[in-house]
Amino acid sequence: MNPAATTVVLFAPVAVPLITAAVFAATRRRDLTAWAGLLSPATILAGGITLAVTVTRHGPVATGNRLLRADALTAWMLLVVGAVATLACAAGPAYLAHERAAGHTDKSGTRRYNMLVHAFLGAMCAAVLAANLGVLWVAIEATTIVTAFLVGHRRTRASVEAAWKYVVICSAGIALAFLGTVLIYYAARQAGISEASALDWPTLAAHADRLDPDVTRLGMALIVIGFGAKAGLVPLHAWLPDAHSQAPAPVSALMSGVLLAVSFTAVLRYKVIADAAVGPEFTRILLATAALLTLALAASVLLGQRDYKRMLAYSSMEHMALIALGAAIGSPLAIAAVLLHIAGHGLAKTVAFTSSGHILHLQRTTRIGRVRALLTRAPGLGAAFALAVLALLGLPPFSLFASELGIVRAGFAAGMGWPTAIALLLVLTAFAALAARTARMLLGAVPDTPAAPLRPARLGAAGLPLAVGLAACAALGITTWPLTRLLTDAAAIIGGH
Repeated sequence: MNPAATTVVLFAPVAVPLITAAVFAATRRRDLTAWAGLLSPATILAGGITLAVTVTRHGPVATGNRLLRADALTAWMLLVVGAVATLACAAGPAYLAHERAAGHTDKSGTRRYNMLVHAFLGAMCAAVLAANLGVLWVAIEATTIVTAFLVGHRRTRASVEAAWKYVVICSAGIALAFLGTVLIYYAARQAGISEASALDWPTLAAHADRLDPDVTRLGMALIVIGFGAKAGLVPLHAWLPDAHSQAPAPVSALMSGVLLAVSFTAVLRYKVIADAAVGPEFTRILLATAALLTLALAASVLLGQRDYKRMLAYSSMEHMALIALGAAIGSPLAIAAVLLHIAGHGLAKTVAFTSSGHILHLQRTTRIGRVRALLTRAPGLGAAFALAVLALLGLPPFSLFASELGIVRAGFAAGMGWPTAIALLLVLTAFAALAARTARMLLGAVPDTPAAPLRPARLGAAGLPLAVGLAACAALGITTWPLTRLLTDAAAIIGGH
């Protein structure tokens, strides 16, 4: 690929969503929503496919100023972001139509929603493509600012409170990540790396063995806590259930499906540097501790959860904990399983949250105890929600079965038997809680009373994104072809050589 084409392919996933956001901000035409809303996800997906082919054949590519760079890990994450964004944006018009019919939003609210969603996509792609760790930090901070307005989109007391909680906690986390970035920069400068390259990730990865071990340890600890806050890991996790439960359903899908994973990808980038500077044991302890504490919290709260959107939010914490545990193990099998888990979780959680939005519009409540007989009242919606939960429970043929099995096998093979066994017990607890509460929503007698009249519902065209997401998640569970080479190369970048 020539330099001009490389620049276009690298900038397009960032530029097109931002341009689309500007168009939505400037126009009042509602007919743009139906087709322009899919332009950004299609561009991101096309960029991911192009870069996947390029990097597997020719290795990493970068712009001339080294601002943006793509390797196999970048291409994998762009594919995940593009796939999840396509499903979420395809579900957006139906969700907004329900919101307008219920009087929860108007034309200006719809325009603002679309503008913020595409700005959100542009910020995530900038984080994935950033070659400079400073730019990576700025991009992740930008996602915080944009999504805060999306969380408070409905302007209810609960949504505004959730938005402020999200801003305060994530800003504290991002501040810690900033301090960690400054310490890594200081260590790089003390090691003789030039000012222009002291935050350049390829340069740091190549010369990480020259960094001061003590400074790097402190920096990495701050990075894990700081970016771990955006990934939903303990201790700065409290924003996640509130924000995900109050945000519009397609936004919850984007936040849970890819924002958490993009934030954790930043931790993986720093892990490469820290492992070379101080050895893998330090990062392993940090990530394993955060993973087990997060799993314990998620499993215990799921046992008593009564809100299905919050239930899905705590399920996201559970899966991010499994991803952190796989990263702590660090073997080739574990890292490949982590990346597969990121993709499978993104697809399944997108279907689950999008379905929850339809359930909310049908039932007018998020209380689990007030939702009954979904499979009878709305067979298509009930089946989609049920299959999404089955995927999140890690049952075959969905990809989370293969990825969780890979993490467990890798954990025992790497001598991390006790942490893996504890994680298995906690996952089984979460499994039981999630299965029991979902069964209560899906089964039972059909309510047909004046207080809850029988209103059969059909998804229609709104069910297409749900079916596509489930099919993609199942396909990844059967085979990773033609992505096997990309997955292997991405795992090798993180350290799974």
